[in-house]
Amino acid sequence: MNINGRAVGDGAPVYIIAEMSANHAGSMERALELIHVAKDAGADCVKIQTYTADTMTIDCHNPYFQIEKGTWEGENLYGLYQKAYTPWAWQDKLRDEAAKVGIDFLSTPFDRTSVDFLEKLGVHFYKVASFELVDIPLLEYIASKNKPIIMSTGMGTLEEIEEAVAAIYGTGNRQLALMKCSSAYPAKSEEMNLRTICDMKARFDIPVGLSDHSMGAFSATTAVAMGADIIEKHFCISRAIENPDASFSMEPDEFHDMVQQVREVEKAMGKVSYGVSRQEESNACFRRSLFVVKDIAAGEQLTPDNIRSIRPAYGLKPKHYKEVLGKTAKRDIVRGTPLSFEDIE
Repeated sequence: MNINGRAVGDGAPVYIIAEMSANHAGSMERALELIHVAKDAGADCVKIQTYTADTMTIDCHNPYFQIEKGTWEGENLYGLYQKAYTPWAWQDKLRDEAAKVGIDFLSTPFDRTSVDFLEKLGVHFYKVASFELVDIPLLEYIASKNKPIIMSTGMGTLEEIEEAVAAIYGTGNRQLALMKCSSAYPAKSEEMNLRTICDMKARFDIPVGLSDHSMGAFSATTAVAMGADIIEKHFCISRAIENPDASFSMEPDEFHDMVQQVREVEKAMGKVSYGVSRQEESNACFRRSLFVVKDIAAGEQLTPDNIRSIRPAYGLKPKHYKEVLGKTAKRDIVRGTPLSFEDIE
């Protein structure tokens, strides 16, 4: 998969998305600042969401539209989206600021009108939220723009994910990455089920990442060790700035630390490799080998009493020990001499 000229997938650096979401708390100046924060923290991309309360739901207060549990308990859906949305009038300025500081700009559309808006904005790729995984007509419309898509799969059954992938592929668009996600805010470690990342990669043979709503960096870095190609994480300037997403978002220093940990994990993962590494070369001499541990006269037999497998590694490999026992020395050999075949009749 290629995102804005950059390869994403096995063998490429992990692509790190900083999700602004509602953390601008209604301030365009704060939204612009968050773009700089994301860049300074080491993110590859800053993401927003493109919707209004009216494109998400209807203004209705019957029980269906009330949130009864979780982070937003007591909220009405319409009212929550009114608080959380990013005004569309800001988004060209946010796009331009991202380009100015050198960070990719991404948004999640939630209906056809927001896709049309983002097309006019000139976005290079799209994000699909977990809750929209089942909106097949929307997925087909996004895919019809023939741009790369990163699709979260929170709550999705395998059948639902397969249907969503098939819908996108059915348009001829095969530029797709999937994101393992736990759609809880915040998500608990014991419900992350990160092994699913490996299964999704095997099943779909496309890049797979983690959209992470858990606290801290542990799940993200673990996911990278398990092969995640993309990490998405909510971030904010301060959790003290009240907004619907603050409680499960990373502050700048935390996000920066996560990025550094991800990059260290990438280095540690490396490649399949056997034998002595470059860094190990100076220590290879401290392996074991066969040494003369008692003076041996010419014509004398080699025995367990006068040769041993010890450190360092300048003599014959220990695998030759049984082979040389009982052989005769060609010459006098002084204690502390590494044994070689040239010493033996």
